[in-house]
Amino acid sequence: MDFETLKQQIEAAARKAFLEMYEKHGAEGIYSFALYSDEGAMTVCPSSNTQEMLKEVDEDDTMYYKYEPAEWTYEMEGADKEFNDICTGLRTELEKNDEDDEWFQGFQTQLYATCIEVLEKLKNENFFKNIIGKDIFLIFTVSDYEFEKQDLKNIIIRLNDNEYKSEYLDWMETWGN
Repeated sequence: MDFETLKQQIEAAARKAFLEMYEKHGAEGIYSFALYSDEGAMTVCPSSNTQEMLKEVDEDDTMYYKYEPAEWTYEMEGADKEFNDICTGLRTELEKNDEDDEWFQGFQTQLYATCIEVLEKLKNENFFKNIIGKDIFLIFTVSDYEFEKQDLKNIIIRLNDNEYKSEYLDWMETWGN
């Protein structure tokens, strides 16, 4: 698979998804955007959340709902055709190599790294800030999969230069307590 082409496709889809979310839900106070995949490396999907949604969450669960893309209001919404095309391409590539575990490990690692690179590029270009007028929380995650704590910490630090980074890292310190 040509990961440079895939990266361009994911970037274009992420831009479109975020713009669609802003057009439809900007008044709700969008504060976050994520790309996520699955352990089988068959999908890439967007997710975003709003301050309005957080008002409905039990206070004890605020941090979880604030920072867990699987719980966000607008999960798998935005640039539907583009993300469906990306997922179809990923599945086609996986089917060609479904017996090769070593190949899969490399493919999965490269896919995850590509998604993080796209988010980092958009952050560094101030893409989100230019639309919303302020920094937002960015994350890459994988459904039904847990990153090593240090790897997750590195993703958060790499994608966030704002108050969300500090709050998330502080929250991580409470895990398992």
